[in-house]
Amino acid sequence: MDERRKESRVDGTDEAAVSRFVERFAAQLVQAGMARMPARVFAALLSSEEGALTSAELSEQLKISPAAVSGAVRYLAQVNMVSREREPGSRRERYRVQGNQWYDALLERDTFLKNWQATMREGVDQFGLDTPQGRRINDTLEFFRFLEKELGSLMQRWAAHRAEHLGG
Repeated sequence: MDERRKESRVDGTDEAAVSRFVERFAAQLVQAGMARMPARVFAALLSSEEGALTSAELSEQLKISPAAVSGAVRYLAQVNMVSREREPGSRRERYRVQGNQWYDALLERDTFLKNWQATMREGVDQFGLDTPQGRRINDTLEFFRFLEKELGSLMQRWAAHRAEHLGG
């Protein structure tokens, strides 16, 4: 058959269009450094009507094994991009993407920045500013300090922008 057939779910969502979005966004996340399976699972959750799917639904939609879903969700939960919840009256878990996952992920990075700064300060103390490695480490330290300062300001501006444009 040479005809192109659009498969649609009951809710009218064009499954082929959803799949194209998921794969395109996942590819962009992979380019940014995220592993492929977590990127695909995240994009699928983000594009789902309720923002939540079960392992079986993710497996079926993405044509991946339940083990692949489990590993991807484990990673995404560790970086605060998805949460797990029980389906009411069931033992099955649903995985949910929150509307504020990027905000939360950046706040998590703030903790990393503080830890990295402490390590960089130790490196500067160890090598000294009169050495090439000490100067490179100090440059990294200053960059992390700058990011930490700007991240706080950026998050405040985002909260104001979100309240104004998205109602909360």
